[in-house]
Amino acid sequence: MLTYKQFMKGLTDIPGIRVGQITDLDAITGCTVVICEGIGGTHGAVGGVDIRGGATGTEEIDTLSPGHVTDRVHAIVLSGGSAFGLETASGVRRYLERHGIGFDTGNARVPIVPCAILYDLGMGTKSHARPNREMGEAAAGTAGTGAVEEGNVGAGTGATVGKLFGMERAMKGGIGTFTVRLGSGVLVSALVAVNALGDVRDEVGKIIAGTRTARDSQEFVNTAQAMKQGAAGGFSRHNTTLAVVATNAALTKVGANRLAQSGSLGMARAIDPVNTMADGDITFALSIGDEKADMGALGVAAAEAVAEAIVRAVRAAKTLGGVPGLGS
Repeated sequence: MLTYKQFMKGLTDIPGIRVGQITDLDAITGCTVVICEGIGGTHGAVGGVDIRGGATGTEEIDTLSPGHVTDRVHAIVLSGGSAFGLETASGVRRYLERHGIGFDTGNARVPIVPCAILYDLGMGTKSHARPNREMGEAAAGTAGTGAVEEGNVGAGTGATVGKLFGMERAMKGGIGTFTVRLGSGVLVSALVAVNALGDVRDEVGKIIAGTRTARDSQEFVNTAQAMKQGAAGGFSRHNTTLAVVATNAALTKVGANRLAQSGSLGMARAIDPVNTMADGDITFALSIGDEKADMGALGVAAAEAVAEAIVRAVRAAKTLGGVPGLGS
């Protein structure tokens, strides 16, 4: 058997990774920060990215390209707040600069902080509250190596799924995380903020959270089938699933980008439909270690970790803002 699954702490199972989350339950939004602390005195991680959705909101994505001069990233930020949430990355940069972490330009160390956002506007009672620079800095300051909290936290606070017919028939999404260990001991872990247009399916393909047949119903429409029959979406541009995959295996930038692509396959296993023009789906990948591993095995593990993290996210998410969750 190539792999066995074991959830431990989540993404922080990877040595050198710290995770911090800030949650605003009044505004029903927040942000999640992944700090690449590094190992052996070297800050940062080799990064990669795979963009599959048609409605993305991002910052500093080009730094993850194999052709970009920067060899490492120092943090990844996932935020609610739509495009307003990109401001959180500035707070994380400020935190990292204060700690002397960044790309050495000679005159200063400039932190490399790719960021991606999801849409959760209008969920809370504080209609004008947005994730901002202070929230990002605070999340970075709380980042630790303990077990990663799941459900209605961080970037997953206002996340929802199954929005084809609007919020009245949607369900709660959230943050989920899962680790896969290869037989060699190499680890691949995923953290996902699940805010999808589509339905979430478990390991046997059963819909466990998604578009319901009516406001008070516990039965599901099957979003993919409804779309094929011509159903129009009520929240057609208000979706995005964001994933971070990390491993302690040593990868080049090319390898990290391939790992991100494999992680996106896990998104396709657990969400149906996925990567639509109404979703801003993105998978980041981080290599922060010196272990040796077969790229094929890492890819299998990445897809598995992302799929499991997505299922965990909706199972942990509790009812919030009038949207029912499985965790309540």
